[in-house]
Amino acid sequence: MSDPHDELCPPNNPEDDELTLPRASINKIIKELVPSIRVANESRELILNCCTEFIHLISSEANEVCNQRNKKTINAEHVLEALDRLGFKDYKQEAEAVLNDCKQVAAKRRRQSTRLENLGIPEEELLRQQQELFAKAREEQAAAEQQQWYSLQQNAELYQKQTSQDEDDSDDY
Repeated sequence: MSDPHDELCPPNNPEDDELTLPRASINKIIKELVPSIRVANESRELILNCCTEFIHLISSEANEVCNQRNKKTINAEHVLEALDRLGFKDYKQEAEAVLNDCKQVAAKRRRQSTRLENLGIPEEELLRQQQELFAKAREEQAAAEQQQWYSLQQNAELYQKQTSQDEDDSDDY
């Protein structure tokens, strides 16, 4: 007869590690939910397996909904319908609230990330300013090259004078 523990907590298989949630995350959630109760390692493993199985179940059903609608990407509506189909209607309202929060955070992040819009300067004006900066940089580069060329010319002339003077001095001997 098989041990019931083996059915609830299957042996750790390195290949299955990719298909589970991080143990540290599950432990943190458990600690936050029941801070005053100790939870045995077997129970933690069982909770981890239940969470993983729940995610597999929901994602499989959401995939089925997605396929029935001839879509290639599972979206939030597919997941919400999967919760309904599987009898998790109680979770649906909470999931919708979380989804709305995520959408608000994403929208806020998009607004904050568009620095151009936050400047209040039209894009055409920013482009014009950028072109002016490029032109100024080209002028400064050309001036620096010209100055460098001028210095090289002066050094060459000075070297030539010095060499010709040295030749004149050597002729005196």
